[in-house]
Amino acid sequence: MAKSKLAGSFAEAVAGIPDGATIAFGGFAGPGTPYNLIRALLAQGARNLTCVSNTTGGAHQPRMPDIGMLVENGRVRKVVCSFTAATRPTDALPFARFHEAGEVEAELVPQGTLAERLRAAGSGIPAFYTPTGVGTEVAEGRETRVFNGREHLLEHALPVEYAFLRAWKADEAGNLRFRLSQRNFNPVMAMAARTVVVEVEEDVLPAGAMDPDDVHTPGVLVHRLVRVPPPPEGLWPTRRTEHAR
Repeated sequence: MAKSKLAGSFAEAVAGIPDGATIAFGGFAGPGTPYNLIRALLAQGARNLTCVSNTTGGAHQPRMPDIGMLVENGRVRKVVCSFTAATRPTDALPFARFHEAGEVEAELVPQGTLAERLRAAGSGIPAFYTPTGVGTEVAEGRETRVFNGREHLLEHALPVEYAFLRAWKADEAGNLRFRLSQRNFNPVMAMAARTVVVEVEEDVLPAGAMDPDDVHTPGVLVHRLVRVPPPPEGLWPTRRTEHAR
């Protein structure tokens, strides 16, 4: 019988994460974001982090725990992401002012390239070529090569030490099932990480209770699980993002 990977608390799940760690955070402007694990990491105190994520956090209220909060509390050295600014001029991301002041480094990566760099890391592929970004600031000073008459940019795989994810269902062996748009960056981040920590919305099932056809990420990739308790103890998506779950 597989050993249970269920942790007793969010604090236990993030214990031992060191200063200087590289952490990937699942989610896509709401759905699949590990709000509770981010809140626990804030309390845990690790510093000098490199954060890998689609975005740097939201601007809407009520504010949920996000990378921007880690930045505001002086915990982040660098962010690797697809968006460093808000998608609407009326919004102002908390991260932006720290980046503009030179307090946090940012590496901008096109969204599909970010996903593929993570997937490549999990697949043992050290690098790949893509036409995305050619002719832009993203490609300045970078290696390119022509394939079939079209210029491509060399991109390197992006392995991470930890991945913080959110899943709909799981069993004690760590097998995961995501719901709707939770299947954004979560599966590829699980592939890319050495240690995968997951908050789970439904009660965690006994090992082997999930139909193999329902498993989106196999338990061999997962190390720690925490059941999200009902509010107010557990954080859930806001009404603005609930429809996307």
